[in-house]
Amino acid sequence: MRKNFLVFGSPCIGQEEIDEVVDTMRSGWLGTGPKTHRLEKEFARYLGVKNSVAVNSCTAALHLSMLASGIGPGDEVIVPDLTFCATVNAVIHTGVRPVFADIKIPDMTISPDEILRLITPRTKAIIPVHLYGNPVDMDPIREITDRHGLMIIDDAAHAIEAIYKNRKMGHLGDITCFSFYITKNMTTVEGGMVTSENEEWIDKIKIYALHGMSKDAWSRFSDKGYKHYQVVMPGYKYNMTDLQSSIGLHQLKKLETNLLRRQEIWKMYDDELKDLPLELPSIGRKENRHALHLYAIRVKKESPLDRDELMNALFLKNIGTGVHYTALHLHPYYSQAYGYKQGDFPASEMVGDTTLSIPLSAALTDEDVWDVIKALRECLK
Repeated sequence: MRKNFLVFGSPCIGQEEIDEVVDTMRSGWLGTGPKTHRLEKEFARYLGVKNSVAVNSCTAALHLSMLASGIGPGDEVIVPDLTFCATVNAVIHTGVRPVFADIKIPDMTISPDEILRLITPRTKAIIPVHLYGNPVDMDPIREITDRHGLMIIDDAAHAIEAIYKNRKMGHLGDITCFSFYITKNMTTVEGGMVTSENEEWIDKIKIYALHGMSKDAWSRFSDKGYKHYQVVMPGYKYNMTDLQSSIGLHQLKKLETNLLRRQEIWKMYDDELKDLPLELPSIGRKENRHALHLYAIRVKKESPLDRDELMNALFLKNIGTGVHYTALHLHPYYSQAYGYKQGDFPASEMVGDTTLSIPLSAALTDEDVWDVIKALRECLK
């Protein structure tokens, strides 16, 4: 057993991030300022999109995307039943009814057939989630939304580096939301980004994200002289700070290099765990690129331990794990608020009951990875 606990989802932080944070602290400009604007431009350049807005979370990004695009009370938005609660909570915060859809296996992403079944006259948008970093099969979904006049709000929280049929994230939906949470492939500790080619929506998001003040209000204390601002809508406190952006600027530069390291770890897991009673994750279609955010394994029926027993056994061996995710409709709030019950979404339930994620980070050493492999072998021998 390893001596120290291996934290699940530990970030890969280098000296460059630390030096940039110190530089920001010494500059005196800690809030939203020039480094945040620089991160927005460099992130847009990485994806090849026109516009991006930095916010304090992907949840904020999803919420503002719906507000800016005119989705509101009386509308419905279809979301996958297997995702983090932030996806559906953002819908609820907008005053909109979320409609859950089952997933398809082995993709673990929203089923186009389920989307078709659930569309009503009140449906305004679909939120595909590129779960674990695996790109959703977007062409059938785009065909559905075009036919029914619906929006696609892309949840790419797990999938910054993912590519679908030669198209990067930011080019698949009408608006795309990203997460820079501490466990993500790129982190600003807390944070997110919104991209869209619709400049009207982007302008609204900039205003909504900072109290509803005119979009250039961040510069009112700059060295170019004081600028008065006006409140043009009742906004939110969703802005990202330069302290966060200091980390993000260097995390963005390391995305591709860190992806190579995660590919190495992924292959080690594939090679060494294939004989265990586990369903290993697929990297999806050859024409796509998986972002390799989570290595989510499923415990087979013949396993001597069920999922929860295996997680506890790994914990006792100082190996951290995660659950991604319990099917949304089984959480008390959603089942009570929307009338869902056990058995409504069988694929999501099966995955939610049997899946655990094992450590996958560019910060892991080979020794860390072997500790995970050996612990799994000992638990399932």
